[in-house]
Amino acid sequence: MADLFLGTGRRKTSIATVTVVSGTGKITVNDKDMAEYFYTNAMQCEVQLPFQLTSTEGKFDVNADVKGGGTYAQADAMKLAISRALIQIDLNLRPTLSKASCLRRDPREKERKKYGQRGARAKFQFSKR
Repeated sequence: MADLFLGTGRRKTSIATVTVVSGTGKITVNDKDMAEYFYTNAMQCEVQLPFQLTSTEGKFDVNADVKGGGTYAQADAMKLAISRALIQIDLNLRPTLSKASCLRRDPREKERKKYGQRGARAKFQFSKR
């Protein structure tokens, strides 16, 4: 069994590449501490959810490279990446993570703007005269 596990997660235009190593539970995002990078408690909980569900808090160090999108989408991409890496560590964790929808990629993307319209769905104002 190797001691270095990789995972990739995506959400909207965010891409998270995660390296999970056995350690003390330190999470680093783009060379910053997780609490410094993800400033709200909700985003921090989102990232730590896979560890909480599988009772592996404090057993692994995470080093993440995140780019694109907003910070909440980056946190969601990280959750998916960490979940995928944890499955490589122990395949028995899959049902627990799957039940909590941690292994499902959120497919919602921004709809493209169409020609002859103001936006994706918004039209230009219509006047009969």
